[in-house]
Amino acid sequence: MNPASFRPGQLWPDNHGVHINAHGGGILLHDQTYYWFGEHKIEGNAGNHAHVGVHVYSSQNLYHWTDRGIALPVSQDPNNDLGQGCILERPKVLYNALTKKFVMWFHLEPKGQGYSGARSGVAIADHPTGPFTYLESFRPNAGHWPLNVPPEARQALTDADAAFIRTLKLDGGPHPQYPTDKIFVRDLPTGQMARDMTLFLDDDLTAYHIYSSEENGTLQISQLTPDYLKPAGIFTRILPGDFNEAPALFKHHGKYFLITSGCTGWDPNPARLAVADHILGPYTKLPNPCRGPGHDTTFGAQSTHILPLPNNPNAFIFLADIWRPQNAIDGRYLWLPIQFQNGLPYLEFQTEWTLDFFAAPRPPV
Repeated sequence: MNPASFRPGQLWPDNHGVHINAHGGGILLHDQTYYWFGEHKIEGNAGNHAHVGVHVYSSQNLYHWTDRGIALPVSQDPNNDLGQGCILERPKVLYNALTKKFVMWFHLEPKGQGYSGARSGVAIADHPTGPFTYLESFRPNAGHWPLNVPPEARQALTDADAAFIRTLKLDGGPHPQYPTDKIFVRDLPTGQMARDMTLFLDDDLTAYHIYSSEENGTLQISQLTPDYLKPAGIFTRILPGDFNEAPALFKHHGKYFLITSGCTGWDPNPARLAVADHILGPYTKLPNPCRGPGHDTTFGAQSTHILPLPNNPNAFIFLADIWRPQNAIDGRYLWLPIQFQNGLPYLEFQTEWTLDFFAAPRPPV
């Protein structure tokens, strides 16, 4: 069995001695057991598409993980949204205390469409390890205006604006002519684009979907319905025109902290940090939270989830992926303890660490 420690960037064997295969994932704590959901990769460049599904592992201590199989398989039906070869990314799972169901959301691109679909997929299960039943995919909040767009600005695109947008080659990265306040209007009738994503459960058990939208140029934060199965039609635009992806959100001392990355494809870049007093914003940008060697590439990784530990209001683990797109199955995991200084979070690389890190005397947060 692997040692009881975290070794960021190293192979992480499961109970069978096989490197954990749960990329772009997130952790659910339920009934004192941790469940790790993530993308199951295969070898080579083909592994960047979904050929198996969402893998799930369980653990009692976060160090040792038991393979619990495929929680949500892809379909062998080529006409199914989840047809083998689709793009299925960043699965996250919440437990709904009202319905007693486990709800999974993920970014979905139907096979053969590249990243043009920009859809949200939803699946549901009675047990944390599944099997999850796929329900549907959609673009969120069709027909709803963002809360932070004032009524006087709620106007349809002019023909000239629509024509101009069609001339742009928007490829998911920054563009010198990016129309910051036009894309969401274009998508109002059919729903907002939703790519890289995470879920967040607030203290009052209200759930939120945070995702890269508007051709990746703007993040959106969307409240979910009480059953967590659909958008509630309540959402805001966050950091418009900044081109953020890989969102990860946590709450500390009443503040909402959002860690993201820039849009540079598979290549790592400096982490980004923003803070708000309310989950729906507004968010204020802060400096790169990473410190020391490797800070300018997030230590070679990209954020995927932030895990709060129980019974310690100052203990959070930053989860990130070291992508290896030429051999996707060899992607590694970078887990680091979040530290605080003057109320703000920061990250330093650790070659090896344990949960005792959070028990050690530290300066006031």
